[in-house]
Amino acid sequence: MAQGRLIIPTVLAALTLSACSKNTAPSASAAAVAPPQEGTPQLAMEPDGVHIEYRVVGKGDPLIVLIHGWATDANYWNAQINPLTAKYTVVSVDLAGHGGSTKNRSDWSMEKYGEDVAAVVQRIPDQPVILVGHSMGGTVALEAARKLGNRVIGIIVVDALKSVGLPPQPPAEIAKRVAPFRADFIGAVRKYVSEELFEKGADPLFVQKVAYDMSLEPPEVAVPSLEALLSMDLNTVLPDIKVPVLAINSDLGATDEARIRKSLPTFKAEVIPHTSHFLMMEAPDKFNPILLRDIEAIARH
Repeated sequence: MAQGRLIIPTVLAALTLSACSKNTAPSASAAAVAPPQEGTPQLAMEPDGVHIEYRVVGKGDPLIVLIHGWATDANYWNAQINPLTAKYTVVSVDLAGHGGSTKNRSDWSMEKYGEDVAAVVQRIPDQPVILVGHSMGGTVALEAARKLGNRVIGIIVVDALKSVGLPPQPPAEIAKRVAPFRADFIGAVRKYVSEELFEKGADPLFVQKVAYDMSLEPPEVAVPSLEALLSMDLNTVLPDIKVPVLAINSDLGATDEARIRKSLPTFKAEVIPHTSHFLMMEAPDKFNPILLRDIEAIARH
């Protein structure tokens, strides 16, 4: 008799759990497929197991993909988000080993970074794409364009591609340039940023912030990435680029348009005087109108 009394509650409990499961299943399923809120960090999985973090904000065509430079992250585009989202869908990407993306990778080539960008874009509905890349991100944009094919209608680079048409650097010279970063990464980065990436008279607090940010990048990511960037032969990539390539450059180092157009016929640059390498952060009031105008020109084209 005692055994019978134990069985009945057990059966009732099982029936109750079954009913609860049936009642809650639809809402759990709905939650699983609900689209993320605008601006929520999302992840794209690369074939090598790296998770690439990105954010999508705004609505409208074309899709604007923001690609940061060496040893920085997507936050370096914060001054462009609001102007762009007034009209366009905007995606900001943290490349592998940067920002919120993971670094479980051994290949830090520009080609692999291009795959990071392509993996993100392929998760977004089929919209025409304009790739916007700062510094190293400009080279990454070229690689991403090769992988994304006809979806890309144009590329805008920011203080990038100034070396197009110059002879490749000899391996010994590259090794010499990279050596200080291998020996003392934090010290070398802060010296490099303060002495080479800003014009004289730049805001010292801003220079300090950028130098500090970049020096915190993991050396096991930053050093091979720098070596890969310096070693890359752009002549292997440029013949595949058939879309307009526009540049918004600082006057910190010359932009030789005539030389660059010999290798990249679609290239056209606008130089903002008295700016430094991070001109999109340093002078957004001058930079943003040019960026918007270039996007409109590419979209019309």
